[in-house]
Amino acid sequence: QVQLVESGGGLVQAGGSLRLSCAASRSIFTINDGGWYRQAPGKQRELVATITSTGTTNYADSVKGRFTISRDNANNAVVLQMNSLKPEDTAAYYCNGELVSIIGRFVLGDYWGQGTQVTVSS
Repeated sequence: QVQLVESGGGLVQAGGSLRLSCAASRSIFTINDGGWYRQAPGKQRELVATITSTGTTNYADSVKGRFTISRDNANNAVVLQMNSLKPEDTAAYYCNGELVSIIGRFVLGDYWGQGTQVTVSS
């Protein structure tokens, strides 16, 4: 069955950048409303950024000015560009989105990615 596939996580030094990408495993589907969440060890999962189907964005206060959520339309993906990374950004990052067919926008439902690890060293 269709899944959300995440990529771009890794190890980076403080002040560095990473670009996370999330897309459906089948190219006939895209993400309607979507977002990124993260969960650090011993903490609850928290919202990082969201983007609506019309492009409205929302960010957690802790990442404002550093992270940008956008769409890569060529790949029907939701992208999280993370700049000026801090050690406290270290977490497993999860993509979430409502998957719809590109043609007709038939709604499949709400999906979560498996998570991609982001580790920021000081």
